[in-house]
Amino acid sequence: QVQLVESGGGLVQAGGSLRLSCAASGRTFSSNAMGWFRQAPGKEREFVAAIRWSGGNTYYADSVKGRFTISRDNAKNTVYLQMNSLKPEDTAVYYCALDSDWTISTILLRLRDTYDYWGQGTQVTVSS
Repeated sequence: QVQLVESGGGLVQAGGSLRLSCAASGRTFSSNAMGWFRQAPGKEREFVAAIRWSGGNTYYADSVKGRFTISRDNAKNTVYLQMNSLKPEDTAVYYCALDSDWTISTILLRLRDTYDYWGQGTQVTVSS
C-alpha cells in the first residue's frame, strides 16, 4: 500500500508563487508516474501536471503550462509542483496521485482513473 501526503499549500496573492510537495511512502514503484490534480468547489477534479519517475518526462495542462513546473526527487520519493504567476482561478484543493502501472499513453496520464492512490489534498488560495 502507498500513502501520499501533500504539503505546501496556503494563501498567496495573484502573481505570487508556491511550491507543493508530495511525499510517498509504503510500497512504491520505480516504473510509475505521479500527477497533480486540483478541484475547486463545485467543479470536477482536473489534471494539472504529471511526471514519470524514471525518465522524468513531464506533462502539463494547457492552463498551467509555462507557469507550473513538476519535478521529483527519487531519493526522497517526493514530487514537487512549483507554481509561479498564480492566478485566482488556480484556487483549489490540490491532490497528488500515483499511478502504480507504467502508463505509456500521455493521454491516459491526464485522466483521474489512471491513478491508483491519492493524497488528502492541500488548499491553495490565490487572492486578487
